Amino acid sequence: MRVLVTGNLGYVGTVMTPLLCGEGHEVWGLDIGLFASCVMGALGESGVSRQLTKDLREVEAADLSGVDAVVHLAGLSNDPTGELNPRLTEEINLAGTVRLAESAKRVGVTRFLFASSCSIYGQSGSAALTEDAPFQPLTAYARSKVGAEAALHRLADASFSPVSLRNATAYGFSPRLRFDIVVNNLTGWAVTTGEVKLLSDGRAWRPLVHVEDMSRAFAAALRVPRERLHDTALNVGREEDNFQVRSIAEAVAGIVPDCRVTFADGGSSDSRNYNVSFARLRERLPEFQPSWDVAKGIRQLHAAFRKHGLTYEQFSGKAFTRLKQLKYLLERDELREDLTWKRAVRA
Repeated sequence: MRVLVTGNLGYVGTVMTPLLCGEGHEVWGLDIGLFASCVMGALGESGVSRQLTKDLREVEAADLSGVDAVVHLAGLSNDPTGELNPRLTEEINLAGTVRLAESAKRVGVTRFLFASSCSIYGQSGSAALTEDAPFQPLTAYARSKVGAEAALHRLADASFSPVSLRNATAYGFSPRLRFDIVVNNLTGWAVTTGEVKLLSDGRAWRPLVHVEDMSRAFAAALRVPRERLHDTALNVGREEDNFQVRSIAEAVAGIVPDCRVTFADGGSSDSRNYNVSFARLRERLPEFQPSWDVAKGIRQLHAAFRKHGLTYEQFSGKAFTRLKQLKYLLERDELREDLTWKRAVRA
């Protein structure tokens, strides 16, 4: 198929795009490029045959002409970034998604894979949450995902087939690395300071999924007959990777030499606390077989950080923390307040 990947220059997109190309798809990319310079190591060949440098809010039907499927990753990418400006989060993550989906449907795109999030469950007890669990979104980011899923459901019909893939919290190495996600962050602390530093009490639960496994789940969803997944939602991850944050920290301390777990002064409980079931994923998409676990991912990160000589200055700097990069671009007057480039063309 000809597949358009939005956010193809991001943390997940940089891993997913070559994987889709390797499966024989012709891949187009669409990305505004806010994090294009945020690279650790070398970028391999993406395989993208056409790259659109465009804001999600400016997508037109003509941009999607000839596309068979959309993989929609783009958006303000996590809870802290979403809180930078909740109104903008709604404009980009919700209204931008609706605009993209409506444009896709108008030109005959039949499949639309949406990168949703398990964060929509918000806060729950110890029971593993299925896709039918009530939503308790606690942040602008999570609320935008709930709204986008509802809008896609309304657009679904015999000719347009959306799927919401509710990803667990991503981890693992990507050339466009992120340190604002928990496993990557704790491993970065360990490598650069000798401390696995918890900023909360560490009791909250998180479901986790490696960035490569997440990419494989999307690839598998494109391979199967669209009727099997039409207008449904799937939690993406594995039960074995539901972890308390303090257990992640202990795993990091057990793998990275000469480090110890520490707690920041005044660390409080995290209201985002949920345990997730992935039974529907196994039932509906048995073609997807995860190949990573958290320990293996920590070892991958540790090896990559050593290879690239990660320093504390890099770890704590702007390049690999999305909110810091956006604030930097705003302070340098490169972005408008609505997070669009001031220059007409951005390479």
